[in-house]
Amino acid sequence: MLRVAIIGRPNVGKSTLFNRLTGKQLAIVDDTPGVTRDWRESDGRILDQKIRVVDTAGLEEKFDDSMEARMRRQTEQALGISDVIIFVVDGRSGLTPIDHHFAQWLRKQKKPIVLLVNKCEQDSIADYARGEAYALGLGDPIPFSSAHGIGMDELYTALMPHFPEEEEEMGNSDENQKFWSEEELDRLEGDESFEFLDLKDPAIDEGGEEDMNRPPIRIAIVGRPNAGKSTLMNALLQEDRVITGPEAGLTRDAIAVDWEWGGKRFRLVDTAGLRRKARIEHRLEKAAVDDTLRAIRLSQIVYLLVDAVAPMEKQDLQIADLVIREGRVLIIGINKWDAVDDKNSKLAEIKDILSHSLAQIPDIPVVTLSALREQNLDKLMETAVKTYTTWNKRVSTGRLNRWLATRVSQIPPPLVNNRPNRLRFMSQINVRPPTFAVWVSKPDNLPDTYKRYLINNLRKDYDLPGIPIRLLLRKSKNPFAD
Repeated sequence: MLRVAIIGRPNVGKSTLFNRLTGKQLAIVDDTPGVTRDWRESDGRILDQKIRVVDTAGLEEKFDDSMEARMRRQTEQALGISDVIIFVVDGRSGLTPIDHHFAQWLRKQKKPIVLLVNKCEQDSIADYARGEAYALGLGDPIPFSSAHGIGMDELYTALMPHFPEEEEEMGNSDENQKFWSEEELDRLEGDESFEFLDLKDPAIDEGGEEDMNRPPIRIAIVGRPNAGKSTLMNALLQEDRVITGPEAGLTRDAIAVDWEWGGKRFRLVDTAGLRRKARIEHRLEKAAVDDTLRAIRLSQIVYLLVDAVAPMEKQDLQIADLVIREGRVLIIGINKWDAVDDKNSKLAEIKDILSHSLAQIPDIPVVTLSALREQNLDKLMETAVKTYTTWNKRVSTGRLNRWLATRVSQIPPPLVNNRPNRLRFMSQINVRPPTFAVWVSKPDNLPDTYKRYLINNLRKDYDLPGIPIRLLLRKSKNPFAD
């Protein structure tokens, strides 16, 4: 797939073009210069061709340790992995000395360059700006409007010579998910032959060399600002992929990177720090938070990174609760563990807080680590793979119904109007997380305490620690129902 990098000085419309080509509002867009700080990439399409689009930070002529210099170095990395460069200039404000400087620099990169003159919604602006852009010496400029999609045909024509031959598309990583209609669920009652076991998981089933051809497991790294999320991302990748520094809130966009570990493919997503809603004032931070929440929903595993110096504050627990409600694998990483003196006492304190505040999921995995010193990173990944396997666990219908009969005989559900509330049938209907349907004669009268009794014993008897379990109650259609 053709990889295209979009570059240019700040606020010329790069992220708007990125969103246009990917067909999604993935990059945060704002009139404030310098919104994008790290480079990010995503699959996109231009007319009938699929492309890989790379959005980059604005080019600044800085070479020190400032934020602008770190952003420029990130852009240089993005250019190194790209096949074609789209250089964007602003048609309304005209060329600047920075545009001329980086045009000269780009000519030395020995890569195909497409020059886009953006914000050319009006013909009068387009004609003047196109004539001026010839002075950059980068070939024929394309009048363009990222906001309105003007000039897409010309951009397609310019990219056409560089498209590779079509490759076979990868499968959907969630192909084993099943979305049931009400009628389908009703037909399942009493069907002992139904086995969710028959649906294989392409991401975890053993298959030797074929493992590398399976869809990647998606991991989102979330937490409060300055917990070390970007440092952890760089430590796992063993490269300076995202900007890090002492300043809180450096990451704004959710940055996704494909990566391999232990013979398996992963997609790591670094996200913006989540603060309490009352403290979110600027629209950019709100957009960054929305981006993080979307990353959680699209992930399969979530690393909640907390600061060992002040772990498990209210905001950490709220983030953890959100991840659990989304049904994702939650792994709590206690970062900066090397700065803790009394480690045993601190770890006991953290586990005590979790047992009380997140009692609905006992035994949530906790891994202590130091992202800066690259300590315990393998244990973090081993825990992720192990918990992910549990998250995909399947139990046969026959075993479940024998188990249900045993548990009901031990502790029957409360009577309803002095008559038994019968649990007639049970079957697993999904994974990610494990989801079980139970057909009950009077589901509305089954108390929450009894549901917790069933869930807790499912967790205990089928070895499902540290993951969400969902229980769906259905009205039994048994003709002999009470």
